Amino acid sequence: FLGKFSGSLYFFVQVALHAKIYGRNVLLLIAGTPFWKLVLKQFDDLLVKILIAAAIVSFILTLINGETGLTAFVEPFVILLILAANAAVGVITETNAEKALEELRAYQAEVATVLRNGGFSILPATELVPGDIVEVTVGCKVPADMRMIEMLSDQLRVDQAILTGESSSAEKELESTVATNAVYQDKTNILFSGTVVVAGRGRAVVVGVGANTAMGSIRDSMLHTDDEATPLKKKLDEFGSFLAKVIAGICVLVWIVNIGHFRDPAHGGFFGGAIHYFKIAVALAVAAIPEGLPAVVTTCLALGTKRMARLNAIVRSLPSVETLGCTTVICSDKTGTLTTNMMSVSKICVLDSFHHGPLITEYSVSGTTYAPEGIIYDNNGLQLELPAKLPSLFHLAMCSALCNESVLQYNPDKACYEKIGESTEVALRVLAEKVGLPGFDSISSALNMLSKHERASYCNHYWENQFRKVSTLDFSRDRKMMSVLCIQKHTQIMFSKGAPESILSRCSHILCNDSGSTVLMSTSIRDELESRFHSFAANETLRCLALAMKLIPMGQQSLSPHDEKDLTFIGLVGMLDPPREEVRNAMLSCMSAGIRVIVVTGDNKSTAESLCRKIGAFDHLEDFTGHSYTASEFEELPPLQQTLALQRMALFTRVEPSHKKMLVEALQHQNEVVAMTGDGVNDAPALKKADIGIAMGSGTAVAKSASDMVLADDNFASIVAAVAEGRAIYNNTKQFIRYMISSNIGEVVCIFVAAVLGIPDTLAPVQLLWVNLVTDGLPATAIGFNKQDSDVMKAKPRKINEAVVSGWLFFRYLVIGAYVGLATVAGFVWWFLYSDGGPKLPYRELMNFDTCPTRETTYPCTIFEDRHPSTVSMTVLVVVEMFNALNNLSENQSLLVIPPWSNLWLVGSIALTMLLHVLILYVPPLSILFSVTPLSWAEWKIILYLSFPVIIIDEILKFFSRKSYGMRFGFRFRRNDLLPKSERHDK
Repeated sequence: FLGKFSGSLYFFVQVALHAKIYGRNVLLLIAGTPFWKLVLKQFDDLLVKILIAAAIVSFILTLINGETGLTAFVEPFVILLILAANAAVGVITETNAEKALEELRAYQAEVATVLRNGGFSILPATELVPGDIVEVTVGCKVPADMRMIEMLSDQLRVDQAILTGESSSAEKELESTVATNAVYQDKTNILFSGTVVVAGRGRAVVVGVGANTAMGSIRDSMLHTDDEATPLKKKLDEFGSFLAKVIAGICVLVWIVNIGHFRDPAHGGFFGGAIHYFKIAVALAVAAIPEGLPAVVTTCLALGTKRMARLNAIVRSLPSVETLGCTTVICSDKTGTLTTNMMSVSKICVLDSFHHGPLITEYSVSGTTYAPEGIIYDNNGLQLELPAKLPSLFHLAMCSALCNESVLQYNPDKACYEKIGESTEVALRVLAEKVGLPGFDSISSALNMLSKHERASYCNHYWENQFRKVSTLDFSRDRKMMSVLCIQKHTQIMFSKGAPESILSRCSHILCNDSGSTVLMSTSIRDELESRFHSFAANETLRCLALAMKLIPMGQQSLSPHDEKDLTFIGLVGMLDPPREEVRNAMLSCMSAGIRVIVVTGDNKSTAESLCRKIGAFDHLEDFTGHSYTASEFEELPPLQQTLALQRMALFTRVEPSHKKMLVEALQHQNEVVAMTGDGVNDAPALKKADIGIAMGSGTAVAKSASDMVLADDNFASIVAAVAEGRAIYNNTKQFIRYMISSNIGEVVCIFVAAVLGIPDTLAPVQLLWVNLVTDGLPATAIGFNKQDSDVMKAKPRKINEAVVSGWLFFRYLVIGAYVGLATVAGFVWWFLYSDGGPKLPYRELMNFDTCPTRETTYPCTIFEDRHPSTVSMTVLVVVEMFNALNNLSENQSLLVIPPWSNLWLVGSIALTMLLHVLILYVPPLSILFSVTPLSWAEWKIILYLSFPVIIIDEILKFFSRKSYGMRFGFRFRRNDLLPKSERHDK
């Protein structure tokens, strides 16, 4: 009793110690970022801070002046409203990203069959500790990382695709691996937590729980991955910094220039004058800041996501839309992205005739999915109308249907055919459907009339109804084959399938395809079949299976390995995970667009290289030497060689999750913008680390949550279409930034020139706000609908350090902005000096308006409070900006090439803006609110005369850009101190 007690006590002490040292078998998740921190993070942006400062200063000045009413606080309120909306979008995006960690828990087993107190019992998986012995069987989810110690069946196979990405299951064994630098695929004696047992039964000892498992390392990798700012955000931050300096400089300059006017009597003293011109400086700052920019950028990206959704690319992170446009490297998963991830028979080899010497013939099979649709072609490429009439193909289909444990079914929700069981067995089921049934000539049309649910396994069910299975001899590692005993009326037949070398060595006869007779398996026939098998396996990297049969005496009820001899060889089939048909053209598009594709896979090197040759997009490489590396080969290279290898790499094989993340980081250190595709849990760390992570629609929830974009159709070609859309979005973003900034420069010039000339304020603050929010906002958003350039995928990716606003572009902004400002001031001055409805003052009188009350004049001083001049200048500003919007249909193309009607949204937004502007001019309550008044036809004509030249000026500037004079001309006019430092270095 004491011995048992002490033994039990020792066991519980060990369990307690293990639990203390290793922790519970559960993936503990770090608490997410608090909501308030997420909100504050959205305001950590220079342009946003400038807007907040402008709103606060505007609010304080309003209070100092004693202004009341709704109109007094419109400006700060609208700015804060825009910022709040922008922050909401950011918080929603970041909250979604943290779901990836939570969804890792779905891959943990809930219970485990564990040895405790001398017997096996079912316990919660969270109670497992290292040293526990666990039993697993078919359908079990592995509860922890475990080492095999006992095999309770002929074989044990595990689906570990969530870790390795391999489409076929992995066979486990008791012997430890001899590989150096072993990756998950090499660890054949280890069962990994979260994987699923698909065949066999065994026992294993727990070696890792919780965070100390392969799944735990993925969690840690995701936790330690920081999100990088997108290229556009970095450039907008730089631009914001540059804009802040320019605004500050101009405000100080305006204040200093007017120091001489501080003592003017109208201001009531020096201090009053200082406050007055400080208000002008603040108005200048508000005019210079594009209040609508954050909102319009968000809107344009949102429009892009809608277009991408139509291309089967579902965007989860809004900024990633633009990141696609400057992608330089796409690291693409092989299985399921470049291939269909549906094993398919592509070659059949049988003995055709023996009369004039052995004649081996091959057939090709079309179809790349589990759909029972495909054509069988002979050696000459001619279609076989009725394959089931040929004896070898007839028996091949029969054997494929009966010597099979898988299920093929149609899923109406996903509108596709799905498998249950091993991929190779399902490929044989699909082959049986493609061969069809014997008996009548109209079988093909009859099958096509069935519903998809009935069609999925119609031929297979036919053979299963014709034969009754009596016994099954399961696959084993030593025999490398499986057999089934079937009975039909008074005939018993054993069907076998397995590794070609195992089947061939057990065959004494072979079936002839021309007559249906059997002949002795001669040495020459055996040698020829082995030659074809090695050709399939080595040259075409097909996975090969041989099929055979044997008549068994009636009455036998079971099979043994001794029955598996003197077989009749039926044929050889070669299968593969076929490349998608559209991948080749998509990859060629990437190359012409300057985007490098690196295929990343857990498969072995030769299989992956063969697939790349099949795709046809790597034809420019004579061989893969120097372009193809396994993960261990790459790690063994010295640092300099690794750098060179990264620049040439096209294929990266035998990888595990840490290698994928390492590859992304290494490429990013070389200033590459990396897109990474993946579908498994193993891909999540790399998806999170990449500049843009792209998950497959059929992939795991973890991969989708860690990604920026999800491909609904799992198709590589959709990535290429999304890249083109991303480039178009960036171009449009640049166009509306150019439009908004050039318009705002016009407003700055207007206020600055008015202050320097000493004339009255041309625009009231509420009028400036109207122009910035309403007239800028609508056309700027519509520019996001500009059509994609036809050559968008022929240009190289833009450099990650390319500024949003280059030197030449900034010069163009200044020219256009200067004209906009001068035209606005000209409209104001025109009304006072030349308008028939105005006072027709001498220019000197206009400049000395502030001394009017202190001297005798021939006109009333109230003339300077008339609303006509500010209405004219405001309308000039609105109309000139509408013409400027048309200039932004293209950065360099003339309006004669890309006419206004190419973007009807822009034409509509201009019409709507002008309608709104006419409403505030002619509807009394609105005209009072915005301090405007109705205009005459003569005033409208002058407005058009002053506004239209902006198109002529920009056409001239576009001409210089097209002729490549722009950059040289811009360099000559640039001032290094006016551009951000990073831009100076880039140039």
